[in-house]
Amino acid sequence: MRWIHAAGRGLLVLVVVLTGYVASGARAGDGPAGGRGPLTLATAGDLTGYLGPLLQGWNRTHPGERVTLVELPDAADETHAQMVTDLRGGERGRFDVLNIDVNWTSEFAAAGWIRPLPRERFPLGTFLPPVVDTATYDGRLYAVPYVTNAGLLLYRKDVLAKEGVPPPRTWAELERAARTIAPKYGLDGYAGQFLPYEGLTVNAAEAVYSAGGSILGDEGERVTVDSAAAREGIGFLVRGVREGWIPKAALTYKEEESKQAFQDGRLLFLRNWPYAYVVASAPGSPVAGRVGAVPLPGPDGPGTSVLGGSNLAVTTHARHPDSAARLIAYLTGEGVQRQVLTRGALPPVRADLYDDPELVRRFPYLPTLRESVLSAAPRPKSPRYDQVSLAVQAVLHDALTGHATPAQTVRRLARELAAISHR
Repeated sequence: MRWIHAAGRGLLVLVVVLTGYVASGARAGDGPAGGRGPLTLATAGDLTGYLGPLLQGWNRTHPGERVTLVELPDAADETHAQMVTDLRGGERGRFDVLNIDVNWTSEFAAAGWIRPLPRERFPLGTFLPPVVDTATYDGRLYAVPYVTNAGLLLYRKDVLAKEGVPPPRTWAELERAARTIAPKYGLDGYAGQFLPYEGLTVNAAEAVYSAGGSILGDEGERVTVDSAAAREGIGFLVRGVREGWIPKAALTYKEEESKQAFQDGRLLFLRNWPYAYVVASAPGSPVAGRVGAVPLPGPDGPGTSVLGGSNLAVTTHARHPDSAARLIAYLTGEGVQRQVLTRGALPPVRADLYDDPELVRRFPYLPTLRESVLSAAPRPKSPRYDQVSLAVQAVLHDALTGHATPAQTVRRLARELAAISHR
């Protein structure tokens, strides 16, 4: 997804702060001894054109551990495909450190492409607790959280204020306002990301989780989606499209299209990542100063977001694993994590930054985002995650377009996921 992969681009922006930094016990002239030496870092493509020069800061202070940047395509599926191709090359692979989407960790670990990491080398105790789970597989740490993310409900606070209505905490409150208030102001009611792509998997999982259900258990070995809770969650979305308070146009929305609809003043409510709040609130936005954000609602109160973001992993064939671990430890330190937020407007994984008064003044959504992250859950963990996500997308699209009831949807999805898990 575009914003999740912006996290990959934002990672490299932060390396500018490495100038002048020398890790504890390390000297600028350290060579390849002890697992140290040059590194190649692979990430999604840089659309800004300034990341290469910023890497020179690390390279100047660590000439024996120079980092070479490899930019892969910006699209998630293409980035994933090129990483997998390299990882399957074994000792011939080019990449040492990967900046991966959080939902690839289980797949890469199960395939033996990334190496387990010693927990004591990284400041995991300073992270928001849920983010660490995205970096584990089969009880072991296989990556280190770098950037997190959680969905928020953006709303037009000027419209709700005129109506004397607080922002919704439940699905019923959201539905009521989307049906009755939005049309009075010429707005559509509610939208998320409902095009059949990874965003639909996220939105579907959030609906199921918020209702108290799940999709997979036991690292993908057990299918749990055929439940009353899953029917309720999917039914919420299906009902919205059928009754019109979710516009049919939302079935074509990804992150950027949905953000633009809200920013252009066409939506009362929008589920999106925090970047949409930042952009919609920026000077020059048609809705600047009129945007609020709250946790996603659920049936009886705040719901459950899916965790987004990216993790840093060391490939199994990395030439200099000690240097790779040193770089990751630095990039997850407090100083760089602060820059994640202030330079990249990306949600950091360090918990203390969400309570920093100066940062909260600059980024007023931080307390809400912290609440959302703390109650968030990972996407379904599976070593065959790509296949799982494709199945969710296809089945949910049929439901949203009126070709299946929620009950039919969860039964079909359960069959398809069971077939995937037994391949």
